[in-house]
Amino acid sequence: QVRLVESGGGLVQAGGSLRLSCVASLSIFTFKTMGWYRQGPGKERELVATIGRGADTNYADSVKGRFTISRDSAKRSVYLQMNSLKPEDTAVYYCNLDRRGFGGTIYWGQGTQVTVSS
Repeated sequence: QVRLVESGGGLVQAGGSLRLSCVASLSIFTFKTMGWYRQGPGKERELVATIGRGADTNYADSVKGRFTISRDSAKRSVYLQMNSLKPEDTAVYYCNLDRRGFGGTIYWGQGTQVTVSS
């Protein structure tokens, strides 16, 4: 069973920064994408950013230019640097690992709360 453990959430004022981390319990050399999703109050879960095996990235329009996703395969980790945070970024952020096509399925972390005050 693959486990994903997030950390780095918290309370920050608008305009501030946070860095989320996600550590996987197994090697992340074989995967389709890793990424971050979020679910705000009363909203459905939405994509924030993903990174592929070739380090290709994809971002939601709402976070382009403010958030940066990166990964360190040796540390089995993926990161989300969040700058210029806005109150609308408030959500539970979930780490995601897609191993479909590599003998696995889609895996989720338990989530980490990010709250941005105005």
